[in-house]
Amino acid sequence: MKAEQVVEKILAEAHQEAEKILSEARSKAQARRQALEKELEAFRQETETLARQAAEDKQARMLAAARMELQKRILAAKRELLEEAYEKARMRINTLPDGPYLELMGRLIRQAVVTGDEEVVVGKNERRISHDFLKQINQKLGPGFQGNLRLAPDRADIDGGFILRRGKVQVNCSTAVLTEQIREQTEMEAAQKLFAE
Repeated sequence: MKAEQVVEKILAEAHQEAEKILSEARSKAQARRQALEKELEAFRQETETLARQAAEDKQARMLAAARMELQKRILAAKRELLEEAYEKARMRINTLPDGPYLELMGRLIRQAVVTGDEEVVVGKNERRISHDFLKQINQKLGPGFQGNLRLAPDRADIDGGFILRRGKVQVNCSTAVLTEQIREQTEMEAAQKLFAE
């Protein structure tokens, strides 16, 4: 063989070897690309899943927060309604006609009296509980009481009812205090009846 033929043969074999190496490299690159694309797709799916879960978690937290805020507003509205109901009850007592109002006050005075020698302190605008009214109460006190209830010279900062005072001891029977006592006794039941769901 001639040198040219030998060189051509070597070049041809080298060319074939290079094609083979190049083909293997292309196959490996293609396989690697496919593997990377699979990894990328898996990563993309995992990212989407995580993003969806994060969005669902965020939405769940937002919904929970919104429900809590709504419950707080509903509770505040219920409290406001109860407050208004008890305030209306207090105002209703204060605006009773004279007969029922004095009957209620007379009953409360008789229940609160300890000796019958107390002073009855009324509000600044009270005109119905008078000296004459207290004379009638003194007559109804009966045995065991001094029958010496009297209207105090000073006035209290109350809008209805009275304060029974003997020395430093006072029994507050103002309509505000009475309403608050009634509220303490009935608020739970009233709330259940008003807001039964």
